[in-house]
Amino acid sequence: MAEEVERPTATDPSQYTDSETFSVEAQGHDLTFYPSGADRLDQLVKTIGDAQESLRMFYYMFQEDEAGTRVRDAIAEAAGRGVTVSLLIDRFGTDAPDEFFDPIVENGGHFGVFSKKKTRRYLIRNHQKICIADERVAMVGGFNVSDNYFAPPCENGWCDLGCRMTGPVVDDLLRWYDQLREYSADDDAQYRAVRKLIKDWDPGDGPVQLTLGGPTRSSSNWARRVKSDLVHAKRLDMAMAYFSPPRSFRRLIRRIARRGKVRLMMAGKSDNQTTIAAARATYRQTLKAGGEIYEFQPCKLHKKLIVIDDITYFGSANFDHRSIRLNLELMFRFEDAGLADRMRQHIDEMTEAALKVTPEYHRTHSSLWNRFKWWLGWTMVSTVDYTVARRLNVDA
Repeated sequence: MAEEVERPTATDPSQYTDSETFSVEAQGHDLTFYPSGADRLDQLVKTIGDAQESLRMFYYMFQEDEAGTRVRDAIAEAAGRGVTVSLLIDRFGTDAPDEFFDPIVENGGHFGVFSKKKTRRYLIRNHQKICIADERVAMVGGFNVSDNYFAPPCENGWCDLGCRMTGPVVDDLLRWYDQLREYSADDDAQYRAVRKLIKDWDPGDGPVQLTLGGPTRSSSNWARRVKSDLVHAKRLDMAMAYFSPPRSFRRLIRRIARRGKVRLMMAGKSDNQTTIAAARATYRQTLKAGGEIYEFQPCKLHKKLIVIDDITYFGSANFDHRSIRLNLELMFRFEDAGLADRMRQHIDEMTEAALKVTPEYHRTHSSLWNRFKWWLGWTMVSTVDYTVARRLNVDA
């Protein structure tokens, strides 16, 4: 629904290549980030291949394609050599049939489904992505297991971010995964049970936290923490696939822009033009407040990265109604100045191939027809989709 127009960029988007892998030590954790799809896939397969004792994995989308087959075979091989394997998938996001995962089960691994299609509640998505090896190494981020998430920019692959981590927060991820598996194993479990899991989750108050989102009646701990961090912030940098947050969040972003600096890296390409239109519906007020907005041009943007002063969030959550209020999400929160500086540098690298949406550019393209399409996109993404899914499933 968003308009298609010629968009000049700082550099030729066709020449853009993903950033190199980089590592950061933060608050007792070793973090290695993989902006390149090929590197993410290789590291995921290596993490599975290096496992000696256990593998715990959950993916929103696990597809029956070349990448999916490669990862599945690596999991099956791990199970065959005696590794205790548990793989869960979300049935809404995954097209691959249960039979695709038979090699894992035949080798002694466990395969389970979070939400089965025979129930109404499957429409509320468990959007998380988790791989934990030997209870000490985790690989997380926004990427699913599908060819599109590992393809290069020249093939319009998803521009995403994976992270291999070791450190104390992996214990929290283990604890959460085991709760997910227990819930998934109960065919009679209702969403009030998973709501209780989210409601009862305590991220703690330390500099490193695993925050969770889900279909709770009040704000989840992920939504509360990020909103609290925005209240007094002086700087916000964000690279976000889908951006259509509730009014209270948009108001906080404008306040930061007025007293400090806001830089938003938004999608110029996506698998769903409606989400781009929804984001553009928010541009005028953000620009008026003094915020900077960029649209990433080379390929589809799938990153979920937020930097607020010295605090970095990364994980599975978009900055839209669904991720803030409905989907099951996980976001790691690190309060560390060095990590925040490095992640801002990563966003700097993306601006070289992004269109800067200046107030003048936005006015030029704000025709009556385009404004109608932006409004319609916003309505579809933030009102129709969210409201229908919530009424169908939250009380199921």
